[in-house]
Amino acid sequence: MTWLEQLAVFGAGVAAGGINTIVGSGTLITFPVLLAIGYPPVTANVSNTVGLVPGSVSGVIGYRRELVGQGPRLLRLGVASLLGAITGAIALLTMPEQAFKAIVPVLIILALVLVVVQPRLAAWVKSRRDADTAPEHGGPVLFGSIYATGVYGGYFGAAQGVLLIGLLGVFVHDELQRLNAVKNMLALLVNAVSAAIFIVVADIAWEAVVLIAAGSIIGGQLGARVGRKLSPTVLRAVIVVVGTIAVVRLLTS
Repeated sequence: MTWLEQLAVFGAGVAAGGINTIVGSGTLITFPVLLAIGYPPVTANVSNTVGLVPGSVSGVIGYRRELVGQGPRLLRLGVASLLGAITGAIALLTMPEQAFKAIVPVLIILALVLVVVQPRLAAWVKSRRDADTAPEHGGPVLFGSIYATGVYGGYFGAAQGVLLIGLLGVFVHDELQRLNAVKNMLALLVNAVSAAIFIVVADIAWEAVVLIAAGSIIGGQLGARVGRKLSPTVLRAVIVVVGTIAVVRLLTS
């Protein structure tokens, strides 16, 4: 990579780390950047997953106060995320790259739709919570849904956080900030398990990993401390633009 490409990957890592901590969808920043500088799609995806793990750790640390007292919940839902991540990562590595190139544009479009409708999703979650209809702990339906989200996260993962916070808000009765902390922890688990599998068996671009990791650590702390002050509309607009570029890049490559 040239120094300008290195700077772009590092900057994308900062943005992704912050966005992931706040809402999710950071992959829609880093993945297109890796594609733009010439990495093959699968290599870009696995390298991106490995690189974002330190940022996920940073985000969890930033929300550590909200995790207090949630051990049993994290253990229960963490099992679902763990199993889903293994399934998704194996699917990514065993399916041909042409299948990945065909599936991922659809997944990105789905992720972009989720990002756009996230305000309405959040309002619906809030109305369910205000109505006091959500149980204190999620049941089998939530476990299965978290598993499915883990499969998605292990395979690609953009907007995984949006899916998680929506599911948790509907099925669990608790404060939104505490649920966001759980979301960050589950996303970390999915990314870490997938990354461990990828490191063992996949072709990884380590230069990109280091740059994304360094940037996402900074971004994770920024997202936890000051990210809530940023305009959600601006963040969503950036994600939609970058995600659209990624779709065009994949379809024309």
